[in-house]
Amino acid sequence: MAILIGDTAPDFTLESTEGTIHFHDFIEGSWAVLFSHPKNYTPVCTTELGYTAKLKDEFAKRGVKVLGLSVDKIEDHAGWAKDIEETQGSALNFPLLADTQGEVARKYDMIHPNADNTLTVRSLFVIGPDKKVKLKIEYPASTGRNFDEILRVIDSLQLTAKHQVATPVNWKNGEDVIIVPAVSNEAAKDKFPGGWKEVKPYLRIVPQPQG
Repeated sequence: MAILIGDTAPDFTLESTEGTIHFHDFIEGSWAVLFSHPKNYTPVCTTELGYTAKLKDEFAKRGVKVLGLSVDKIEDHAGWAKDIEETQGSALNFPLLADTQGEVARKYDMIHPNADNTLTVRSLFVIGPDKKVKLKIEYPASTGRNFDEILRVIDSLQLTAKHQVATPVNWKNGEDVIIVPAVSNEAAKDKFPGGWKEVKPYLRIVPQPQG
């Protein structure tokens, strides 16, 4: 069964470059990003892991823990980590799982037989503190992921989880947002005392809530 947005992220216990990971314990109280790589020493993934390492502070200030996954053995990760640091200018600073038996890959539907029977596709999951899947994206092998977009989506997910708003097309943190239709105008007066711009009755624009 495919993992859908809103599903509980499957739990697992697996070895990583930073020791044994009990996934639900690893998440506890935090947001998490779990993303898979087809294989060690692949060029696109090398660039992705290096860039993700550079974003450590950005993930940390959002309370997000990052976890990578490869089907290769744990002892093979060290050599790849050296290549990543050498070529990308940033050392691996988050756990990389060794899913040699494909346990996590199967639980998260990361193996597509039409692509390859053994290698994981480029799947990415954002998981909330409630251990529910909030976002899933899959990329083809030829296309590197946009981690600036992942950060943007996490900003939106965290904002909309706290306030009754939605974010419009191409929204970035700090820009205006939309009051969700479930909030009546009467209720909106209390929630947004500064008022809003009503483009249409169903499209009410308001400055991004703070806090």
